[in-house]
Amino acid sequence: MSRRVRRRAAAADKGKYAIVSCSTSDDQPIFQGQVSPYAVDWTSLPDDTVVQLFSYLNYRDRASLSSTCRTWRDLGSSPCLWSALDLRAHKCPVETAKALSTRCSQLRQIRLRGEDSLFAVSNLHGRHLQEISADGCRALTDATLAVLAAKHEHLEVLQIGPDPLERVSSDALRHVAMCCSRLRKVRLSGVREIDGEAVSSFARHCMNLEEIAFLDCGSIDEEAIGKIESLRFLSVAGSRNMKWASASVAWSKLPNLLGLDVSRTDILHNTVSRIMYQSKSLKLVVALNCPSLEEEETHNPMVFSTSKSKGKLLVTIVTDIFSQVASISPSEKSLSNPKSISELFPHNPSPKPKTTTDILTWLEWILSSCLLRIAETSPHNLDQFWLSQGTAILLSLLKSTQEDVQEKAATALATFVVIDDENANVDPARSEAVMRSGGIPLLLDLAKCCRESAQSEAAKAIANLSVNARVAKAVADEGGITILTNLARSMNRLVAEEAAGGLWNLSVGEEHKAAIAMAGGVKALVDLTFKWREGNDGVLERAAGAIANLAADDKCSLEVAKTGGVHALVKLARSCKSEGVLEQAARALANLAAHGDNNSNNAAVGQEAGALEALVQLTCSQNEGVRQEAAGALWNLSFDDRNREAIASAGGVEALVVLARECLNASEGLQERAAGALWGLSVSEANSIAIGREGGVGPLLALARSEIEDVHETAAGALWNLAFYSGNSLRVVEEGGVPVLVQLCSSSNSKMARFMSALALAYMFDGRMDEVALVGTSSEGSPSKSVNFEGARRVALKHIEAFVHSFSDPQLFAGAAASSASAALSSVAEAVFIQEAGHLRCSGAEIGRFVSMLRNPSSILRGCAAFALLQFTMPEGRHATHHAALLQKAGAARILRSSAASTTAPIEAKIFARIVLRNLEYHQAESSS
Repeated sequence: MSRRVRRRAAAADKGKYAIVSCSTSDDQPIFQGQVSPYAVDWTSLPDDTVVQLFSYLNYRDRASLSSTCRTWRDLGSSPCLWSALDLRAHKCPVETAKALSTRCSQLRQIRLRGEDSLFAVSNLHGRHLQEISADGCRALTDATLAVLAAKHEHLEVLQIGPDPLERVSSDALRHVAMCCSRLRKVRLSGVREIDGEAVSSFARHCMNLEEIAFLDCGSIDEEAIGKIESLRFLSVAGSRNMKWASASVAWSKLPNLLGLDVSRTDILHNTVSRIMYQSKSLKLVVALNCPSLEEEETHNPMVFSTSKSKGKLLVTIVTDIFSQVASISPSEKSLSNPKSISELFPHNPSPKPKTTTDILTWLEWILSSCLLRIAETSPHNLDQFWLSQGTAILLSLLKSTQEDVQEKAATALATFVVIDDENANVDPARSEAVMRSGGIPLLLDLAKCCRESAQSEAAKAIANLSVNARVAKAVADEGGITILTNLARSMNRLVAEEAAGGLWNLSVGEEHKAAIAMAGGVKALVDLTFKWREGNDGVLERAAGAIANLAADDKCSLEVAKTGGVHALVKLARSCKSEGVLEQAARALANLAAHGDNNSNNAAVGQEAGALEALVQLTCSQNEGVRQEAAGALWNLSFDDRNREAIASAGGVEALVVLARECLNASEGLQERAAGALWGLSVSEANSIAIGREGGVGPLLALARSEIEDVHETAAGALWNLAFYSGNSLRVVEEGGVPVLVQLCSSSNSKMARFMSALALAYMFDGRMDEVALVGTSSEGSPSKSVNFEGARRVALKHIEAFVHSFSDPQLFAGAAASSASAALSSVAEAVFIQEAGHLRCSGAEIGRFVSMLRNPSSILRGCAAFALLQFTMPEGRHATHHAALLQKAGAARILRSSAASTTAPIEAKIFARIVLRNLEYHQAESSS
């Protein structure tokens, strides 16, 4: 997956570092930094200052610093530092919980991920724990929940979701209600059934229960909820099988109910009207993404007018949510611009009545949860909502004082822009709406905060938004590259993973690659592959993907190699089991090897122990993407002579022939790379013969029939190399290859495909195959197939001639024939030169073959040979000097002069020969100077 990153800051303070000097005794420091004018003796700081500094660190870093000296060990264990724990990024088995228990006597709040971690909470011995928030608990059982409740009777807030609690029953909820009588908030998701007895238990035992959120539940006893008289806020968003008639009667009698959330349900407008009219305490109803309600409101905008609803507010997708929120507080009604979102929510410093603050605090949580759920399910027809106010609401929630609201808002921003997760496509209008509304600075600020959970969600949003090139530029301009690079060094897996994803997407832009390298991003990414072992596939895939993008840049590729990237990538290719990681590692190795003579990475990859063997093995993967990238890497590596032979020794010929045979119905990219790898290997005689012997001719001919230009062009190149050897030429003829090559030579839109097909045909019928054909075998023990060689020869020569003539301009050629001026020859050379042919590199044997062909009895082949030598010696060509030297060594000048003066040769052959002579003179003069 290719995904889509300033200049180095002035090094004015280079060499100025702070001192860290901690000691276990008065005069023995544990470690010291470089002395600077700004040295600080950390041990001289007041204890409360150190404790304050510790409070900004996660529990792992606190534990690390606590181990540096006795003083910090005591301070690091201060109960005030361990009143809240966020363990979502880590597994927390029973052993870990026991190890932390000595510090958790004053633990009040904990956030976890996974039912195993929730099971281990009791071992923390946080008897006074007041708040538990957990997600990823789909497999949570009644037994675990019951034990949790029994050991934490001081619990006030219980929040488990959004993953459905499919194995939790009403029995466990009754137990929670009986054990945790101090509960104020209960937020649960996906319970199959919440019966009347369970709800009544909350009414009987939890006298301070103010908020219930039963989200996405199967069924709920509506009437029983009406008995919880202390209830102030109720949400049944996404729940099914609701009996709305009973609900409207029961809930309208709740004496303290202030807010009701029925979002994502099938509630009807008359039910909402009845509740709003009959309830005496209700202030606000939230009903986002309720199709029936929105349809009615669209057709009848006054259906929920203030007069009909007794001043109560209804928030739906079709209402102006900002105006509704602003009208909750009388002090907000005077706002001239209700979309000044920073002024609307409770983080506004202006004082508000407690009831108003409570409503707005609850509304923030409801909006963040509901909008995230809507973004995840991607309902249709909400584009206008997201663009008109949804984006602005999410950005306002980023400023919330509630941590989980901030994180949900960031997650929703990361989610709602994605329209095709598999292909990493984002909605350009939505992503740019975030940018235009000032979302990038907000997300980057959140990413810089000290909370790792917020860092990971902000980095995820930045990563997804950066798929859009314009947003990526905005991220880079706001300093996002440095921020993400720093986050990539985090010891928190989730933070490092999302930061690496952001660098992956940003590195798609060529303008960002150098900036990432300058910020230290290359080393940070390479270090990630060493830091996180197999099993952390998300981190490894994103890091390898970003390295692959960066490796496509010549300078960055050198930085990748310098920081140990070759070894890291080979390690992944050899040992990792994740297909996503393997695909990106192979792609990175392919890009590292793609720079040819510009750097030494091609050879370095080939010389890394196990690299070639691993790539050959990956061509047998069940995953098409892995096979494609592995074949691409072998293709690039085969340009190095030593790599070429080492690939063959590692079984590359056999593996690639099988791949070419099996990929005929696969993607175009895989077909091209399979043919390309065989093309690269076939440069050497031994490999070319081995490819023919292993049955490679047939698959290559099949690929040459492809209508895809890149595929048949690459296959033509491989067949050209194979046809140099007479045994392979015979195989091509016997496999029905002449019509295939003739078709390419005459009708392909690719000049290169036509050129290489013509050269393959010329090799096949310049006379060298005749002796092999007379012997009657094309391979050991197999009789030669019956083929009309003479008929095939005539057809081949006819189309070779037509190909050469297709470059002939009668007026230009006549002028060149009649003039000895170099300008005339230059005009012809410019007209017939194929730019891509300048990248082809021929061996001495191949050049010698064309020189010999200049003396072939067939004038067609003589003209083809002169045309080929013209292409290979044009000064614009990458290997022209090399080819000119080979021609000089072979004494070709004399033969070329003879061809140019021949009275029987076609005019094209004579002009081409003169141009080649001119090219040789040019190269000789260049080498002399």
